[in-house]
Amino acid sequence: MIYLRKADVRGHANHGWLDSWHSFSFADYYDENFMGFSALRVINEDRVSPGQGFPTHPHKNMEILSYVLEGAIEHQDSMGNKERVPAGDFQIMSAGTGVRHSEYNPSATEPLHFYQIWIIPSEQDIAPRYEQKSFTEKHARQLVLSPDARDGSLKVYQDMELWRWAMDDGEKAEYPITKGRRVWLQVVKGQIDVNGVQASASDGLALWDEAKLNVTAYGDSEVLAFDLPGV
Repeated sequence: MIYLRKADVRGHANHGWLDSWHSFSFADYYDENFMGFSALRVINEDRVSPGQGFPTHPHKNMEILSYVLEGAIEHQDSMGNKERVPAGDFQIMSAGTGVRHSEYNPSATEPLHFYQIWIIPSEQDIAPRYEQKSFTEKHARQLVLSPDARDGSLKVYQDMELWRWAMDDGEKAEYPITKGRRVWLQVVKGQIDVNGVQASASDGLALWDEAKLNVTAYGDSEVLAFDLPGV
């Protein structure tokens, strides 16, 4: 089964300084049919105005992933980290027993465009931690997250993998799906065909009871592929 979650039917909140689209229920947006998908709890596509951002706020028992598409994030947290996260970088933070952090657009002129993704961890009350790494190869299938941090990927406390696919126009990719697993694809840019279903930038696709993915890119395209446990 494949379900196409079109970009324009997501939850939407425009606060002036923040324009945010929610794939799943978040803050004032609630839809009982979209509370998450497997271990995915939040996929927000955010645009933050120059010089604006999220003031210090708490999190607990959540894996929080940010992927910067344009601009940069100025990150500061209660673990003592103060980092700049530029376009092309993935940042993951385990909130665990509790952490406070802030995220700002440090530019006075350039907007910030990024994905904020929350993953429900398989372990509760772990020690908070922070990691950051660049994944910018233009035409490659890169492992971004894995439970064992293999092949240079970032560690995640969940039985899942996140792959970044950057594809040329006309390029095809195949990915086998282990029986019982679920897959979420988030189209970052371009247009793709997935097992006969077409999707464009900012669309999401939920897949279950499928044996494999057959993906074709139309134009320069990028996809985030989440290989997730069954429910």
